[in-house]
Amino acid sequence: MKKIAKLFTTLRVWKYKGVTPVVHPTAYVHPSAVLIGDVHVGARCYIGPCVVLRGDNGPIRILEGANIQDGCVVHGAPGNLTMIERFGHIGHGAVLHGCHIAENAFVGINSVVMDRAVVGKDSWVAAMSFVREEFDVPPGMLAMGAPAKVIKPLTEKQLAGKAKATAGDRALAEQAASEAQVVAPLTRSVTPSSVSSHQGAPQRMRALSLRMRRSWRKMRRRTHSSIKPSNHPTP
Repeated sequence: MKKIAKLFTTLRVWKYKGVTPVVHPTAYVHPSAVLIGDVHVGARCYIGPCVVLRGDNGPIRILEGANIQDGCVVHGAPGNLTMIERFGHIGHGAVLHGCHIAENAFVGINSVVMDRAVVGKDSWVAAMSFVREEFDVPPGMLAMGAPAKVIKPLTEKQLAGKAKATAGDRALAEQAASEAQVVAPLTRSVTPSSVSSHQGAPQRMRALSLRMRRSWRKMRRRTHSSIKPSNHPTP
């Protein structure tokens, strides 16, 4: 078990052509992520499980407070600086290739952003979108589709929601660093302490079901008593 724990708690960081990835001490990088070459991960960033950051073909810079969710691939391109600015938020399974994600921008789940494309400050790329090469999403706008088109401005409520979600991932970076640990799986189900307050739920559900059945019986009795016999003879 100690050997397994060591294997899965050691970052997979690869030096390439004399360049070693840099990770800020306050950032969290999941041990299953892969970092290669010219990659810098800034302060309070969150890099999720199975993320690939390939700086073997061009530099990658991830600035303070940005997060990249599980399964994403970020690949540098020759002659390009691949950049995710402060508080950038990259959804699950997205692919970024030689592009620029500006401050507080959001890229949705399974989207693709290609070379020299720019996702502007406070702008969003909707899930499952394809942003073609050199496409520019203006600040504060929503782009979606394949190929992506600029659709409409984002509302203050939407921007506030995104800021809240990104702040949650900054907190997750701190929590994961202290709370996540490699363990052997349990062989039987147990009730976690975090759900102990729900232990009385089955009893409450049975009581609710009993009250509903009683109400249904009363309603049926009132309905039957209100029906008057028909004056028409039975054929």
